[in-house]
Amino acid sequence: MPINQDLAAKGFRKLLILLGLLIASPLLLTISFKAIKIYKEGYLFYISILGIVLAAILTFFTLFFAFKTFKTLIDALFSEK
Repeated sequence: MPINQDLAAKGFRKLLILLGLLIASPLLLTISFKAIKIYKEGYLFYISILGIVLAAILTFFTLFFAFKTFKTLIDALFSEK
């Protein structure tokens, strides 16, 4: 049962991107919550709210991308090619 080398390489590239997303999304969320604690009013408050919304979207995308990445790696391992 051979491994599909092209698909495995694509999966490992996705895995490196996923590692970056797994670091970036909680980091952005933490920074945004700390900014809300510091800035109570003004445009910086709204920027920190925007940061929380972007971090939430990025977190859901990270979960979706993780499933797709692991599906690619499993397809590479169990391919018929």
